[in-house]
Amino acid sequence: MTDTVTRDTEAAPPRRSYARLAADESREDFSLRYAPHAYRRWSPAMVASTALGGIAYLADFAIGASIVFTYGFTSGLASILCAATIIFLTGIPIARACARYGLDMDLVTRGAGFGYFGSTLTSLIYASFTFIFFALEGSIMAQAMHEVVGLPLPVGYLLTTLIVIPIVFRGMGALAKVQAWTQPVWLIGLVLPFVILAFHSPGVFADFTHFGGTEGAGSGFSWLGFGLGTGVALSLIAQIGEQADYLRFMPARTEQNRKRWNLAVLAAGPGWVVIGAAKQLGGALLAFVALEAVGRAHALEPIAPQVEALRPWLGSVTLPAAALFVVVSQIKINVTNAYSGSLSWSNFFSRVTHRHPGRVWYIFLNLAIALTLMEMNMFAALNKLLGFYSNVGIAWIAAVAADLVVNKRAGWSPRYIEFKRAYLYAVNPAGFGAMVVASAVSIVAFFGVFGPYAQAFSTFIAAGLALTLCPLIAWATKGRYYLARPNPVNGPGVEIADITATHVCGVCETAYELPDIADCPVQAGPICSLCCSLDAECGDVCRKDAGSGLVLMPMPTVRTG
Repeated sequence: MTDTVTRDTEAAPPRRSYARLAADESREDFSLRYAPHAYRRWSPAMVASTALGGIAYLADFAIGASIVFTYGFTSGLASILCAATIIFLTGIPIARACARYGLDMDLVTRGAGFGYFGSTLTSLIYASFTFIFFALEGSIMAQAMHEVVGLPLPVGYLLTTLIVIPIVFRGMGALAKVQAWTQPVWLIGLVLPFVILAFHSPGVFADFTHFGGTEGAGSGFSWLGFGLGTGVALSLIAQIGEQADYLRFMPARTEQNRKRWNLAVLAAGPGWVVIGAAKQLGGALLAFVALEAVGRAHALEPIAPQVEALRPWLGSVTLPAAALFVVVSQIKINVTNAYSGSLSWSNFFSRVTHRHPGRVWYIFLNLAIALTLMEMNMFAALNKLLGFYSNVGIAWIAAVAADLVVNKRAGWSPRYIEFKRAYLYAVNPAGFGAMVVASAVSIVAFFGVFGPYAQAFSTFIAAGLALTLCPLIAWATKGRYYLARPNPVNGPGVEIADITATHVCGVCETAYELPDIADCPVQAGPICSLCCSLDAECGDVCRKDAGSGLVLMPMPTVRTG
């Protein structure tokens, strides 16, 4: 038996007091926790609108143009549509889980086959997604400022990095306002170039379908071009994580809001890729139209095609109008990239260091890495960088989706999402093992070891292996590594009168809703999920004792407030 720690709660201060920024949930946004119902004060429509505001990025334009320029229209079209289908299907169960349980992507990954420390690696994968795409979007914004006012690119990179900090610092409330205020300008700027083309140059739409690219690919279909192009487009698959960072604030689904809730989750979750695929094709079209006037290099930079498309109607104000659209678009997405990056880094370092100074400090780490990538001109290596990244990203997302769709329905995985350290094994081989094997094999294929076709279809290898291995390992282990011990507080089979009832953590003495609470034998009572994560001295005795057959007593229910 372990010794329990007791004290007079009236006389002694809390065992842990969080730093001021970490304790301020208006900025912290429950970055490492379950999002409580009391904080989910936005309507389904507002949450969906805010989440969709984050997909205003113009990297889609550059990615689509790069794919079509390299592999031709037919192969490029097939690549974009295939990738969108895969992203949509894998995003449905993830979006619903995040919205239903009030959890971000990292916490869902923990309970969906990866284990407590197994999901640490995916936090790095997700963090790299946010700073890679921040750098891409920042580069596009700097290019626009260079065109309009001649601002040197290195200075533009710095400015695009600094401009998002005040917004991201203030959390979800500020993000929701920025996305709502900028939405009309963005929608007008998005649609107007295509309206002008339809009136001024309607023939370019048909001409575009016969475009053979700039590298001799030809306008016909190529299996190699299709595979390689799909790999580039699939680099966006981790975008569902950024959508989840908003979806966790979705209000509880009720009979009254069920239809609106389902529609909002579908639209703001996997639905982003419908708009994303349209933007990729639209970006490729605009680049095609501008190709002769500006050349290949500038046609891949969204500002130049935007200018060429707007010029027939806007005349002398074309450049400022195009720049305004680019700047608004990049602010909308980069506040999301910076916000999501701060969440993923917080999750990573809290588990590695057992410390949490607050989400906002990790904004600066994420932005520093992104700024470095911009200064290194990563935009020039777009296809290769995204093609490599997609092998790892799709292995992760496919493994999580397989657990949610197959393992939970088969009974190998708990029906609910258990994210708390007190009940999880450090590593679950079902999801984590599937991801590692799938990404390793696909990366080897990506570098050409298995031949040109395996190289072109490396992302399909990653997806196929992850989708197959995750259920297979869960079946072979009979789901043994999902729960280190049963959850007597709010696990399966436990009747809960009120899930929103709050309970006082025995360490920080703050009240949290039931899903954020674990029973702790060291504290001889309830402990919140974050205090549990940050405890560096408990030795995980709760899991060890559970493994030896000791049944821990359920924690007492203490209703407060």
